[in-house]
Amino acid sequence: MTDLGIYIKNADIQALAGINAGTDAKATAQTDVYVLNVEADINDQTLFDWSAAITAGGILDAALQLLLKQTGAAKCAMNVINADPTGYSVRERETAMDFLNSMFDSGIKTLKDKDTLAFIKGET
Repeated sequence: MTDLGIYIKNADIQALAGINAGTDAKATAQTDVYVLNVEADINDQTLFDWSAAITAGGILDAALQLLLKQTGAAKCAMNVINADPTGYSVRERETAMDFLNSMFDSGIKTLKDKDTLAFIKGET
């Protein structure tokens, strides 16, 4: 099955969800359910349509694409862990969720900051 997302890839979601995540929960068919919603959420929170920009070829900067991929994959991995937390102890799950949430929040903060984006693109 192919990835449905524009910039979030299933392999990244599976890697961030970790080896303890349920096999069914992190299967491509399952994660595809989250990907488009998370991409829409990122677009909404940052007030920019990253999906359309990438599709139109407007975002060619590799560092920025990596930031988008990591931010989205972190949020999707949180959904995977929530869908089937049975492979984790409570402490492991909480630690993973805290880490992934921090990664997502940091990515959103960076994507909202025009000065930081200009720096990433090499415009300053």
